[in-house]
Amino acid sequence: MSAPVICFGQQPCGFFPRRFLAAKFFTARKLQAELGGEIVFFCHDSDHDPRETQTTLRHRKTDAPLTMNFAFENKLQRKFSPLHLKRLPAGWRDNTARQLSAYVDARWVEAFKQTAASNVADFCLEMYQQMGLLEGVRVVRSSDPAVRSAACEVTEFFVDVPSGGEIVRARCFDGVLKLHEGGESYVTLPATPFGKDQITPTRDTRLRWMQSVLHCTHYIAGVGEQAYLNKADAPDITFVNRDPIDRSDEAYTDLPA
Repeated sequence: MSAPVICFGQQPCGFFPRRFLAAKFFTARKLQAELGGEIVFFCHDSDHDPRETQTTLRHRKTDAPLTMNFAFENKLQRKFSPLHLKRLPAGWRDNTARQLSAYVDARWVEAFKQTAASNVADFCLEMYQQMGLLEGVRVVRSSDPAVRSAACEVTEFFVDVPSGGEIVRARCFDGVLKLHEGGESYVTLPATPFGKDQITPTRDTRLRWMQSVLHCTHYIAGVGEQAYLNKADAPDITFVNRDPIDRSDEAYTDLPA
């Protein structure tokens, strides 16, 4: 039998990862200690929602929460560009670093200052690497053209296309590309040819799309994921609940020295 492939998926979720993502890493390592095999982090860095990267930290003296986020070069990027193409404006890192000492250990402030990535997704991954979370973990990114080209066909998907001088992530409805403005409001984009390497799945088709590339044996999911995953799309996967963690939506910064 082939070695286990223990997988979990998540968008980049803050320059310090949210605690629920840290719990997925810890659950995967515990499972690997029992079963062997490899751990794969499916990083859905093609998502475009800027709310995904909000980072909530607690003041070290008062315990008061503060929610921070990346800044973006322009409004079009902020709303519609994929996370791996949302560029960071000059000065954001240094301005943010000046606020961090009241919220995190000095080592994490220094790690933040040393992170040189110029886009949101790379910045998150570099920080997770510096925190040791990615040690021994294979990272597979949904933005990778090779991954997209190797994945199965899906009927519900987004397409990365040029618009307004940026690359935006448009939802495809029966061959028509649209940007969601909120509520029932959409902007229809001009007809544009696109290939498979521009396509990423919707939430409901992501599991089958991911599994066609990763062929994982075990998938670690949180409560929210368990509610919408169509497990019939991947009958060969054993689904595992991630370990519980308190304040799951806040940032995780309490790794041991």
